[in-house]
Amino acid sequence: MGHEGLPLNRFAGSRWTEIPKRLINYLNENNVRYEILHEPKDSCAQKSQSRTARYYAKVIIVRAGGQHVVVVLPTNSRIDIKGFAKVGEPVRLETEEEFKWLFPDCAVGAIPPFGNLYGLPTFVDRELGKNDYIIFAAGTYSDHIRISYLTYQKIVRPRIGSFSLKVNSPFLSLTNKRARAVGNNFACRQRQR
Repeated sequence: MGHEGLPLNRFAGSRWTEIPKRLINYLNENNVRYEILHEPKDSCAQKSQSRTARYYAKVIIVRAGGQHVVVVLPTNSRIDIKGFAKVGEPVRLETEEEFKWLFPDCAVGAIPPFGNLYGLPTFVDRELGKNDYIIFAAGTYSDHIRISYLTYQKIVRPRIGSFSLKVNSPFLSLTNKRARAVGNNFACRQRQR
């Protein structure tokens, strides 16, 4: 059974698995070489603990002044709100309810780091620039995209700065309830026990 004619809203308990067309179209229009990585949801926990965690980017949504902002960090870090506040505006983490409407074609926790596709400014932590490539959630819980970091920087044109604090585990950065809502762009949800 197809989903034709249904709104692209993954927040109503549906389990859509389609990568947002705007993302794929944007990558193709910019002649970007990318690789789609499809992983069953169960395999995420093992991957998160591997040595490649520094290549995975996660998205945090903050409010800077009166504006929503996409902040992109390595998964093995958490946002440094005080450091980010140096951009000149009062800053706070957004709750899922405050931002989910901005990304109608993405699952919460799987927002790709392309604020420009949603009319939002994008800020990237400089730690990601130390990598030759990045891997990020592609709007679903089981799909990721791998692209060259330099290509990402070229097509998104984010502001770059130091906005993160490194933690020992990629999941430690998700302990804040508001950060957990989107911070797990590694596309794995920590199980509630």
